[in-house]
Amino acid sequence: MKILITGANGQLGTELRHLLDGRGIAYRATDAKELDITDEAAVSEYFAAYQPEIVYHCAAYTAVDKAEDEGQAINQKVNVDGTRNLAKAAAAVDATLIYISTDYVFDGDAKEIYTVDDQPAPRNEYGRTKYEGEQAVQKFAKKFYIIRTSWVFGEYGHNFVYTMLDLAKTHETLTVVNDQYGRPSWTKTLAEFMTFAVDQKLAYGIYHLSNDNSCNWYEFATEILKDTQTKVLPVTSAEYPQKAWRPRHSLLDLSKTKATGFQLPTWQDALHEFMAQIAAQ
Repeated sequence: MKILITGANGQLGTELRHLLDGRGIAYRATDAKELDITDEAAVSEYFAAYQPEIVYHCAAYTAVDKAEDEGQAINQKVNVDGTRNLAKAAAAVDATLIYISTDYVFDGDAKEIYTVDDQPAPRNEYGRTKYEGEQAVQKFAKKFYIIRTSWVFGEYGHNFVYTMLDLAKTHETLTVVNDQYGRPSWTKTLAEFMTFAVDQKLAYGIYHLSNDNSCNWYEFATEILKDTQTKVLPVTSAEYPQKAWRPRHSLLDLSKTKATGFQLPTWQDALHEFMAQIAAQ
């Protein structure tokens, strides 16, 4: 089976490559220099030549605050135009497209858990483009999985866990917001579900994937730093203003994913396994 990965050198793409390598599964890895997904003609030609059967679309612009101003144009080009180009090209060669989306497609105002059928209402530029990417996949791709995730952390990129661990080396006290709730997602769990969906031939459509249980950022930080001398103090979002709107309550409903038989570790277990993994290096 011919497998193509976009964004193969990013946080998730690297995790996916290591997973496939461990299973002895061949694939073709691309990043911007091998395949500019914003160039429709280049994407079409690449797909016509390679004829991929599975496309793991891990490429994305994820600088949430920059997407509000200086990064607005590239945010649009990568997350919307690039995704539309891939969806069209995948349909042309009858490939299955796996698109990674985000909890930011929701406004975060609801107190209930967001299901796969709830109506998105993004409130920042990053969320808007990821939702428009979803719409492009649904419009143009024939066979697709849209996997929404949240609060992603992993070994191969910049993320909240590394930020907290780095800050703890130079700070006795850290302040972290305690009024934004969600579900952390380990890239290993996400990569495993991406391949699970393909291998098990799950019904096409939208799925939500994060680790089980929920928390706020303060609770997440406290767990990360519990074995350090750094003290974590809670603050409100009003005390820590950011350029882009952050959802206050963006818990993704995991029931559809659990119904597939896929085993979801809790975020606590995932975090502990991840931290043991990086400590052993």
